[in-house]
Amino acid sequence: MLSTKSKMAVTLKRFLGAISILVLASSVAALGQSITVNCDNGQSLNSTLAKLNKQIPNTVVVQGTCTEYVAIDGFEGLTLQGQPGAVVQQPATNPRNLAYVFGIAGSRGINVFGLTVNSLPTIFSGIGIAKGSSQVLLKNVKVTGSWGVVVSEESQVWLTGLNVTISSGYAAVSVFDKSDVHMAGGSLQRPSDNNFYVGLLVGSGHVTMQGMTIRDMQNSINIFSSGSVDTVDVDTTQPSDVLIDNPSGTNTDGVIVSDSSSLNLGSARLLIKNAGQSAGGTTGAIFVTHNSSMSAGTGLIVSNSRGQGVVVADNSHATLAGSSITGGLHGGLVAANLSTIEVQGWAGLTTVGGNAPDLFCDSSSWITGTANLSGAPTSICVNQLQQGYSSLP
Repeated sequence: MLSTKSKMAVTLKRFLGAISILVLASSVAALGQSITVNCDNGQSLNSTLAKLNKQIPNTVVVQGTCTEYVAIDGFEGLTLQGQPGAVVQQPATNPRNLAYVFGIAGSRGINVFGLTVNSLPTIFSGIGIAKGSSQVLLKNVKVTGSWGVVVSEESQVWLTGLNVTISSGYAAVSVFDKSDVHMAGGSLQRPSDNNFYVGLLVGSGHVTMQGMTIRDMQNSINIFSSGSVDTVDVDTTQPSDVLIDNPSGTNTDGVIVSDSSSLNLGSARLLIKNAGQSAGGTTGAIFVTHNSSMSAGTGLIVSNSRGQGVVVADNSHATLAGSSITGGLHGGLVAANLSTIEVQGWAGLTTVGGNAPDLFCDSSSWITGTANLSGAPTSICVNQLQQGYSSLP
């Protein structure tokens, strides 16, 4: 009897030990893996990703230059950590006609740190994020070549410390299809060539910005199709001011807001320098048109425009409070075609001076709240009101 009990005890102990090993193995699997891929030693980043369990968190450390197309499709909780000098380079051929060198689709919780992605003129864009991807973070990522970063199909992305140098295509960063993007720190720039480039292109999407420098783009920011851009501090580790600068003189517009879109300036200042062209027209720092709107407080500072300062046209509206528009070769505040510019006093006086002229409106448009302007701005505008409204009954 005792022998039988002893055998049962041994069997039970072995069974429990096996269960413990299985539980431990399951726990380790659930935690995922940390894998190093050295492309300089012939390893492939894309091949490594294809072998991973997509439903558990994994970390892949990337070394060297990976000359390949990378697809992150349907992953949960993946981190790619680029070591110094880590590069994803587009191959010379594209037999599958892929749109992106580095694509993220239908994924959640994706972190990409410290990688450089280089694309060629033969492809649509360097990085594409699509199919409702969410909780995607690109941090300290560099992109060169065609179109930069494209976010589409209701995706949600953080771009922190992103640096894009576009040399073909159209836009450095694009946000489409009701996608939501936070941009904090970094730069968007272009080479000295004759191509037409846009820094940030937002169509039917939403972007919050801080700490970005956009330099020498023909259109620095272009918002259309009910898109919206807010300058707001959302990341305390990154700079605050958004700078649009145009030392090369190639810029036509600092910001275009069109087709029922909006520009809202909050806690992060928007500084626009040397915008527009000397011929004037609608070129300049900000052009709000076709049923669109702008709201600006003390954070809007426009200086030395080659074209206009702020143009509001085609049934559009702008509100300013404590803003500054100075030193332009053409109009400071310009209202045309059934549009209005309202100057409010809650944030102090708005400075509009040294432009030619400071205020302009056509017969169908109004500039109101002129009592909230500092100094004595020059004017070609009959339709002015000292306050925000006419005398109400």
